[in-house]
Amino acid sequence: MFPVNSVKAMRGCIFLAKDMVPFARGVFEAYWGDDKDISKDEVLADICKRVGIDPQKFLASISEQTIKDQLKANTDEVMARGGFGSPTIFVDKTDMYFGNDRLPLIRDALRRRKASAA
Repeated sequence: MFPVNSVKAMRGCIFLAKDMVPFARGVFEAYWGDDKDISKDEVLADICKRVGIDPQKFLASISEQTIKDQLKANTDEVMARGGFGSPTIFVDKTDMYFGNDRLPLIRDALRRRKASAA
C-alpha cells in the first residue's frame, strides 16, 4: 500500500498545530506499523478517537480552504528550500534532513546547536 495519499493526515497536522504530536505519532504507527490506509476518513477518525480528538470536528476542519491553503504554502516553501518529500526537516534555515530514519541526526544537530548557543 505504498505510497499512500497522506494529504488529509498532513492537513490534520496543520489543523492540530501545537497539539499534533500524538496524532502524527498515531498516523505513523497506523501507516508504517499496522499497514492502514491513512487516506481513509475512517482510519483517521479512529486515530483521532485514540488520541482524544473529536473526529467529526477534525474531518470538517481538514476540508476548510484555509487549511488546504496552508498545506499548499508549506509544500511550496519546502520545495523552494530544496525539499523533495516527507518528512523533510530543517534545523535552522539550511540544514536539511529527509526521512524519519534521520531523526538521530536531527537530535545530534539540535544538541550541537544548543551547545554552541550556551
